Amino acid sequence: MGVVFHYDLHVFDGQVYGQGNNRINPVEDYNIFNPTQLDTDQWIEAAKAAGAKFAVLTATHETGFGLWQSDVNPYCLKSVKWRDGKGDIVRDFVNSCRKYGIQPGIYVGIRWNSLLGIHNFKAEGDGEFARNRQAWYKRLCEKMVTELCTRYGDLFLIWFDGGADDPTGLGPDVEPIVNKYQPNCLFYHNVNRADFRWGGSESGTVGYPCWSTFPTPYSHSNATDGVQAHNVLLAHGTPDGAYWVPAMADTPLRGYNGRHEWFWEPGDDDKALYPLDHLMDIYEKSVGRNATLIVGLTPNPDGVLPAGDVQRLKEWGREIDRRFGHPLAQTSGHSSELQLSLEKAQDVCYYILQEDIRQGERIRSYRIEAKVGGKWETVAQGTSVGHKRIGTFDTLKASDFRVVVEQSTDTPCIRNFSIYGAGED
Repeated sequence: MGVVFHYDLHVFDGQVYGQGNNRINPVEDYNIFNPTQLDTDQWIEAAKAAGAKFAVLTATHETGFGLWQSDVNPYCLKSVKWRDGKGDIVRDFVNSCRKYGIQPGIYVGIRWNSLLGIHNFKAEGDGEFARNRQAWYKRLCEKMVTELCTRYGDLFLIWFDGGADDPTGLGPDVEPIVNKYQPNCLFYHNVNRADFRWGGSESGTVGYPCWSTFPTPYSHSNATDGVQAHNVLLAHGTPDGAYWVPAMADTPLRGYNGRHEWFWEPGDDDKALYPLDHLMDIYEKSVGRNATLIVGLTPNPDGVLPAGDVQRLKEWGREIDRRFGHPLAQTSGHSSELQLSLEKAQDVCYYILQEDIRQGERIRSYRIEAKVGGKWETVAQGTSVGHKRIGTFDTLKASDFRVVVEQSTDTPCIRNFSIYGAGED
């Protein structure tokens, strides 16, 4: 699980966020950017409390404004009065990540740039005028990515929102830059490559089964975008895909009561926060279905996460640990059948299965059995496992449980089979 922090000029404009307007209307007064209490330590500490292993920051979004000291993009923190034009939130963020043991990632928005008139990668205008601006914008993006890849140490991932398009067409050629300066970083994405894939919605959930393999090394292309069959493929993957492109499920923490807020908005209240039970449902339908969950967090104009968000993240992390942090029993092994035995019968309703994904996804179907009244009974069945499958069944009292792999492509490599109580204190 990870988080993504959205922060941009329009957090400070006193208006409800409107994506359509923000993509085409430049922010006239960039000195509205003034987070007087900026505390990236608070951001990352809150994310870690929820159980996040990595964090991503929008270094640029749809305004084109950069949250670092860019030498190639003057529309950045150098241009504002805040911190005398010397602030570097990307550096603050990366330093905080390293302080708290969280892997840092950077989100780069190049598909839209309201200041420069870039709409869906395309420079406004016609003829030679537009062609020259397009070529210049592609070079600018490549230089910005070079800065971000070379100034902040090792990065966990670089996320191009909406992709980086086709380098032979409208898009900049950023993949070689990432490969050169961040060879171990995840790349997401362009029309040639995606190291993971979007799961098809912003609900924070994916479908089941959810396989990590995919028929192509990319998740999107101009030919597949908007095709319904491709949306199904994004959600489920395919068990026999030739490429490892695992699923990601994203959603904002403030996504409740008809809200869907990737950025802080004026007048926000805690009613927009997902309730704890909803967050647990999201967790089980993303992490528990072999996907990586990424939760959107919204620092406010002061530069801190709202207190209600911090509290909800703490509650969530505690509940994840309470429910899944203390197995009643667990085992591992290279076998089609593994058994767990408790000293005495206990109430059980959850199981976790994990494959050693270094060997790929070998399991194609399985069942979970419990010995009830001296006989083995099937209590759950499934198909995809991958990195993690969290499953549930009606609470029952038993002391013996087993997983039986019914179909596999090779000897199953099960790194974890564990069972958990009914979730009651």
